[in-house]
Amino acid sequence: MDSDAVRVRNLRKTYGHAAVVDDVSFDIARGETFALLGPNGAGKSTTVEILEGYRRRTGGEVSVLGTDPGTASLEWKARIGIVLQSAGQAGVYTVREQLRQFSAYYPRPRDVDEVIAAVGLERQAETRIAKLSGGQQRRVDVALGIIGRPELLFLDEPTTGFDPQARREFWQLIRRLQGEGTTILLTTHYLDEAAQLADRVAVITRGRLRAIGPVATFGGEEARTPRVVWREGGVMREARTATPWEFTAALAARLGGEPEALEIRRPALEEIYLDMVDEPATGAQSDSPPPTSTTTQEEVGR
Repeated sequence: MDSDAVRVRNLRKTYGHAAVVDDVSFDIARGETFALLGPNGAGKSTTVEILEGYRRRTGGEVSVLGTDPGTASLEWKARIGIVLQSAGQAGVYTVREQLRQFSAYYPRPRDVDEVIAAVGLERQAETRIAKLSGGQQRRVDVALGIIGRPELLFLDEPTTGFDPQARREFWQLIRRLQGEGTTILLTTHYLDEAAQLADRVAVITRGRLRAIGPVATFGGEEARTPRVVWREGGVMREARTATPWEFTAALAARLGGEPEALEIRRPALEEIYLDMVDEPATGAQSDSPPPTSTTTQEEVGR
């Protein structure tokens, strides 16, 4: 069996002269959870829809579970699960009725009651879907996506509408699926969700793949340079340095004591992502050049 669940080479999608996806390449290993991140309009959804077989590509090569999704059969479609941003369940059916109906479409579906319990809808099992809250209907979307026991699961903004506790419960469900060897392609605007669930993340902006790598090292050494934040003269200031303890010692010497509101932190995935997609700064005034490993006590003392 091929070790990669997904292979994408030089993927391109154009509308007229505009390239929505431009020369994108990546692999997803079997059993891996891969998060594809990017702002709205970056080409992320178009890429995923091509992998799902919903949209035709203009150029490049794509293989999903060993098949070109553009010409895939119904048998192939039974091997994948899809949780769209919004789904059109039949509101007249109860949760259990809808899942029983969908389970009949697959050769080896999960047990309906097991899935209902997994998404936390035991109390709503006999409730018509139209009567559920938005967050509960989202759980039905997830249940429909996993009922067929997919080899590859596409999760498009799966926890939209979930409260914090429901999100944590959903993460536990995903971890169980990971433990079973399910390959997962996740898109989300919750960067903590990507950090919690993904083995690797990729960022796409303006139709191009900007960066890709494991969560722990994403963005490279420079992007993960620690930040020192403090208040001076009533203004929040920030510096990035590979030697934060030396930096703070020199800063304290210059100020004649420990700086106010002093904090040292390594950039999280969210900060690295926001820098990468050129989002506006958070308002902290910078006292350093772009991150390097050469920041010295002498520079702080000047």
